[in-house]
Amino acid sequence: MYVCVCKAVTDRQVTQAISQGACNRRELMQCTGAGGVCGKCAASLKALLNENTQNRGMEAHAA
Repeated sequence: MYVCVCKAVTDRQVTQAISQGACNRRELMQCTGAGGVCGKCAASLKALLNENTQNRGMEAHAA
């Protein structure tokens, strides 16, 4: 699914950037280009960051 239509960035690309260490919207913008044009994707980027950060936290506790 496209998260950022302006830059044609998908949720998979955002998730991959997060898994490679991006931990805020500025870093996601630098890695993917998302969020740098109109800003309508900012809420989606934040949601993906929160979701993936929580998932990593749960995996760390399980290990």
